[in-house]
Amino acid sequence: MSTSAATRTRLPDSVGLILRWLLAKFAGGIFVLWAVASAIFFGIRLIPGNPAEAIMGGPGSQASAEALAAARTHYGLDLPLYVQYFRQLGQLAKGDLGTSYSLKSPVSEVLGELLPSTLVLAGLALLFAWILALVLAMLSTRSGALGSALASGLEIVSAAVPHFWLASVLIMVFSTLLGWLPPVSTNTLAGLILPVITLALPLAGFLGQVMRDTMMEAQRSAFSLSARARGESEIGLLLRHSLRHSALPGIALSGWALGSLLSGAVVVESIFARPGLGRSLLSAVTSRDIPLVTGVALVSAGAYVVIMALSDLAERFADPRIGRS
Repeated sequence: MSTSAATRTRLPDSVGLILRWLLAKFAGGIFVLWAVASAIFFGIRLIPGNPAEAIMGGPGSQASAEALAAARTHYGLDLPLYVQYFRQLGQLAKGDLGTSYSLKSPVSEVLGELLPSTLVLAGLALLFAWILALVLAMLSTRSGALGSALASGLEIVSAAVPHFWLASVLIMVFSTLLGWLPPVSTNTLAGLILPVITLALPLAGFLGQVMRDTMMEAQRSAFSLSARARGESEIGLLLRHSLRHSALPGIALSGWALGSLLSGAVVVESIFARPGLGRSLLSAVTSRDIPLVTGVALVSAGAYVVIMALSDLAERFADPRIGRS
């Protein structure tokens, strides 16, 4: 078979692989969104309280029984549970997230205002966590026994530190004692430093442990021995080979890392009084604001699906052998 004929044969196969990959990711994303919407729908109804009171302004609104009954009828809360469920799924399928009970605004508009703040916080925290993880991994594998033990200890401690405790310590040291940084997150760079560090440190500790193990395996592998035999320096071996291989598990865990950051944002945004999805989610759950809780959860799940797909692409780009199977 000629070269051109072989190329034409491989091209449809490549297109077919890409289409199957896209179809699998799309179907998986739809399933995740359905599962999240279903879990939120049934889970929030297990919380004690009357949703109609949340619509009327909360238990302290002193709404009359007639007003509560009217609110239940208007929002369909008096319908059977399965009817409410399928009605909500139909609205979500059309892109209608409803109106927030507590804020009296369309959920899509509320999310549009809050999402950029949380994405900036999570994105900076993920970047900082990656940098710290790579530094810790290199220190633990390149600094001798003492440096390795110190870096490994830092990884374990960082991974085990709770967000609320770390945030409290950082505020006490850098805001109360030293006065270097504001205790409340603002729209300035200084107001972002403490929240970003609080989110990034635990994640960096976990990623550092995973990257360290992979980096040590890469340094003992056959290709590293071959590169040293060709005269490759240790720095060149680290930059050209070890770092790429150690980054693979971190790339694969990026979707999980985003989920961890979004869940941590609930605590961090509340402690630092930063407006965002996490802080609004906590308030919405407390007030039984079903549309807002559903909207925040679906946006978070959608972001998780997208990041998982992008991390899969990045992993295939970093290691082309993954895409050959």
